[in-house]
Amino acid sequence: MSAILYRAAHPEDVPACVVIRGQTRENAISEARLNELGITRESWAQSVRAGELPGVVAERDGRIVGYCFGEAASGEIVVLALLPDFEGIGVGKALLTQVMATLRDAGHRRLFLGCNSDPAVRSHGFYRYLGWVSTGQVDKYGDEMLEYVFPAAEV
Repeated sequence: MSAILYRAAHPEDVPACVVIRGQTRENAISEARLNELGITRESWAQSVRAGELPGVVAERDGRIVGYCFGEAASGEIVVLALLPDFEGIGVGKALLTQVMATLRDAGHRRLFLGCNSDPAVRSHGFYRYLGWVSTGQVDKYGDEMLEYVFPAAEV
């Protein structure tokens, strides 16, 4: 098997990202549901093109297998998604770390995201293991809000 390569996301990557979003093991969201939420291929690609939604994709053999996007203005990690075959080998951590660094370099000292509050869901432990902590708040989707504050030495 060839190596996994990481690169900045481009607007042309969005169709593959939409498909992957519906194929994740946990919290899969279909394209139809994304559209209902106001997230279309066109709106997502435009946000990437405008620099509002910086992201990183992971590729193996030229095929996108995972991605992470953050919101430049707010410091929110908007989405981290992987195909099931690429879980548990460090791809998610690498994607998240790279987008966190992008948002930090853009001036954010505190990042946030919504995460399932059920400890049985993989993301619950994943983010906490990487230093994210609960804010005690819940977002509009019913997800627990987590935050990451960069140590002073990193800013």
